[in-house]
Amino acid sequence: MTATATAPARRRTRPGRPAGSRRPAPRRRRGSTPLTVAMFLMLAYTLLPLFWLLMSSTKNSKSLFSSFGLWFGDGFHFFQNVHDVLTYDDGIYLRWFGNTLLYSVVGAGGAAVIATAGGYALAKYEFRGKKALFALVLGAVTIPTTALAVPTYLLFSKLDVVNTPWAVLIPALASPFGLYLMRVYALDAVPDSMLEAARIDGSGELRTFFTISLRLLAPGFVTVLLFALVATWNNYFLPLIVLSDPNWFPLTVGLNQWNTQASGQSTVGTAQLYPLIVTGSLLAIVPLIVAFLFLQRFWQSGLASGSVKQ
Repeated sequence: MTATATAPARRRTRPGRPAGSRRPAPRRRRGSTPLTVAMFLMLAYTLLPLFWLLMSSTKNSKSLFSSFGLWFGDGFHFFQNVHDVLTYDDGIYLRWFGNTLLYSVVGAGGAAVIATAGGYALAKYEFRGKKALFALVLGAVTIPTTALAVPTYLLFSKLDVVNTPWAVLIPALASPFGLYLMRVYALDAVPDSMLEAARIDGSGELRTFFTISLRLLAPGFVTVLLFALVATWNNYFLPLIVLSDPNWFPLTVGLNQWNTQASGQSTVGTAQLYPLIVTGSLLAIVPLIVAFLFLQRFWQSGLASGSVKQ
């Protein structure tokens, strides 16, 4: 009886790598460190004024100019400043806040709806003059809104709508950039085959738009809505020209009026306006932050739309 020696089982190794060697750590890509530093610099550039605004809103008029701007001053006066902002001049700040909310919600909401419907029509329908109309929209995107303020005032003065909310609401409904953005987004977000299937099933164009297309266009609609909301909320030059009644001022014009009163005179009463201006500016950006945090989930739901080929 002979014994046969069996060779020990060899460990399988990948070609080109010696047995028992560890996988090398992935190399860090060149240029990542400068990009990270640049990102942090941009973040600091963006957040530094906001941090200064937050710190300054906790100070009174004395410590606002005597203490370090990026830290707390002598005492914590934030809640007192908020109370003074809301009660100064019979609560005119609340009036300005309500006006800004009206202009932004109605104007930005209407602009988003019009841009969505118009962009969908330019993307999915064929009609005479379509290319010329789209070229006109692109031309309107390049025109700055400040260049249209004076012609808008002259036009509205002929229509007797100056010094009324319509003088701010009507221009806010026009968003050429939103129309262009929705046209580009609707080209890929709404498949033509889906529209054809809906027409074969007997669905009308309006029903198809509201029940099928609008759901697919939700991320683009929210994007246009936020752009229009920020633009209308921060609108200053047009309301400054077309409005003269302080009861119809938005926050931008109203806070600038307080700043003019505080810087134009050196009395004790006007000096107390500086903490109110700072605190009022801080309160004015809170709705924009809340709107972004609430609507960002619609962005996240549409980020991967079209990424998987069906």
